[in-house]
Amino acid sequence: MCQRVLTREGFEVDIALNGTLAQDLIEKKPYHICLIDIRTPKMSGSELYQWLKGKYPQVANRVVFTTGSAIDEKTMAFVEQSGRPFLPKPFTPNELVTIVNESLKQLER
Repeated sequence: MCQRVLTREGFEVDIALNGTLAQDLIEKKPYHICLIDIRTPKMSGSELYQWLKGKYPQVANRVVFTTGSAIDEKTMAFVEQSGRPFLPKPFTPNELVTIVNESLKQLER
């Protein structure tokens, strides 16, 4: 759904099915925004974010977190501490486009 909506809005979208594949993509190509699900196989979204902070801090500043899972206190504390935007599932196409556009505007400042 995210790919379809964002492509229709003119964005180029790549999808990684897990955090390890996301690392491979990030090492090959620069990204303006990374929409990261907190609960991903092989490497959690928080682990991917920590890797980004260490290796690609400029990309870490372009992360938007999402998840459809119930969020425990530890996860919510992580998201709040990261200072990155959070989009809980389920979300509407309009909410997705809005948070991506708002995140891009913040990068311009």
